[in-house]
Amino acid sequence: MSRILIVEDEISIAELEKDYLELSGFEVEIENNGTEGLSQALHEDFDLLILDLMLPGVDGFEICRKVREVKNTPIIMVSAKKEDIDKIRGLGLGADDYITKPFSPSEMVARVKAHLARYERLIGSGTPDNEIIEIRGLKVDKTARRVWINGEEKNFTTKEFDLLTFLAQNPNHVFTKEELFNKIWDMESIGDIATVTVHIKKIREKIEFNTAKPQYIETIWGVGYRFKV
Repeated sequence: MSRILIVEDEISIAELEKDYLELSGFEVEIENNGTEGLSQALHEDFDLLILDLMLPGVDGFEICRKVREVKNTPIIMVSAKKEDIDKIRGLGLGADDYITKPFSPSEMVARVKAHLARYERLIGSGTPDNEIIEIRGLKVDKTARRVWINGEEKNFTTKEFDLLTFLAQNPNHVFTKEELFNKIWDMESIGDIATVTVHIKKIREKIEFNTAKPQYIETIWGVGYRFKV
């Protein structure tokens, strides 16, 4: 059930809005003071905000501005002011809609439903879930470029992360140092391939319980390395 916060100092209007919204299946809370309304909007989770423009304490413009700094919650501004400058200001601060009093309660409900549906579509079509690799206590978040071992986050340099991820994505495949150097450093192996050995050592120090007996990255003597699963 979607939660809606109404910040409106005219109690009769707030109650009317609440009645119509509750009849449509929404959970509604009312705050008659701008300062308290701002606090609720920032510290509680609501699916949509309905803000009156003129409020005691903090006005609707300021609430909208503060909320937009930290949240993308849909905001509908309501005001008796019909001047375009107020509409432009409200929309410019990040409001999604502006309704002028007096208005039909059924129109309010229709706009609320439309904005909630639009927001749900935006969320649904947003960024996909992070791509995660999990192998025996090792968790690699490829999207966020973060690594955990048994729940403890470890810090990796760019190349350490790239090397670990490449090996983990190709389990049980033996790669020579030259192949890893070409793949991760993206250059012909005319450089010092010993850098691969150094990076493997650093990675092991971060993910292996016993570096002398590695359970993740295994050395294949005379050949190279493989990630064991």
